[in-house]
Amino acid sequence: MPLALAIVSDRTFTPGDDATESPEQVAFRASARSFLSAHAEPRAEVDPWQVSGFPDDDEARAYFEHGRAWQRTLATHGWAGLTWPTEYAGGDHPAWAERIFSEESSAYGSGPGFIGATIAMLGPTLLAHATHEVKARHLPSLLNGEVAWCQLFSEPGAGSDLAGLATRAVLDGDEWVVDGQKVWNSCAQFADWGFLLARTDPDVPKHRGITFLLVDMTSPGIEVRPLIQANGSAHFSEVFLSGVRIPADQVVGEVHGGWGAARTVLANEAAFIGRGGGAPTSDRLRDLAALHGGLEDPRVRQRLATVISREKLQALMGQRIQSAVRNGHKPPFDPALTKVMAAGTRVLTGNLAAELAGPAALVGNDPIGNWVRAEVVNRFSISIGGGTTEVQKNNLAERSLGLPREPGIDRDTAWKDVPRS
Repeated sequence: MPLALAIVSDRTFTPGDDATESPEQVAFRASARSFLSAHAEPRAEVDPWQVSGFPDDDEARAYFEHGRAWQRTLATHGWAGLTWPTEYAGGDHPAWAERIFSEESSAYGSGPGFIGATIAMLGPTLLAHATHEVKARHLPSLLNGEVAWCQLFSEPGAGSDLAGLATRAVLDGDEWVVDGQKVWNSCAQFADWGFLLARTDPDVPKHRGITFLLVDMTSPGIEVRPLIQANGSAHFSEVFLSGVRIPADQVVGEVHGGWGAARTVLANEAAFIGRGGGAPTSDRLRDLAALHGGLEDPRVRQRLATVISREKLQALMGQRIQSAVRNGHKPPFDPALTKVMAAGTRVLTGNLAAELAGPAALVGNDPIGNWVRAEVVNRFSISIGGGTTEVQKNNLAERSLGLPREPGIDRDTAWKDVPRS
């Protein structure tokens, strides 16, 4: 059977679901199936063309809370944080547990949504860098969805060059006083807490004077302003901090040494984006091709086969990275690779969706047209969010291939002495 035909026809293939699994893995898979059949939404009951960008704030909030409710269900029944230590509400299972649960979950429509993304970014970071007290306070409520988090990293003048951030934190007794502005903060309007990078020592080079802080989003001095996107949704916000006081014990990692914890977040963010989540985009592309007669075109089938292959590779790469980080090891390869691959895949899926649906999909307000337009927009946005493709390629070139660094004049210069516009 040709590769394209084998892949496109195989919509129910489950890797690892065979006689090679140990008795423990077989039993775990059976338990996962039992739990999911009892509690998860069948995929048939979920609109396959649903997109997460909602112009209506109430719909956006409902979608957010729907994901939080599923995370709470997972935690209540012992299916959240499968590989985390039990002392922080995890299951202390081997790394294969998450792979098996992910495989079984793919047949269902339930998912944690944005909550899952923040758990994937912040959880391993706290496990690797936070004190026992900080872990004990925050990890259980992060894992069960009781407390929703947002990332407060990027700034108007520090996006791709994140280490150039200017938000300032000054120690005043047993509190940090923070002033500055963050931007492109996903779901900040719904978040209870935020994880924040701030400049705490301007007299050293930019990477060495940053501290990683945890902040209550209801603290006086925090203002969240929505950023309205082209589709009318306000998934992103800008956050202003004016004299915000954060207890000194809410530091993750070392004071002035927060870049290490930040890189753990960024590595997991890249892996999460690269791995993807929920129903594969290729599922909808196959449906779209069937609607427009494309499945009979061998060129379309080969393009679908390419997308499906890349999706499966991205999922496996993301799982390997997150398993390594959770177990206290370095990623087996640079997480930037998954992000670059995901951005490349989105180019393929966005182009194919637009070509299959045709110009009619770019007008109107039907569910399929909305999905196609979202794919076209995401074709560009994923190459920016989580670190631009250009920056990720530079990182890969330097860190993985050993190529010379990009020329720079501020690497060894105190942050306060670096010219800024």
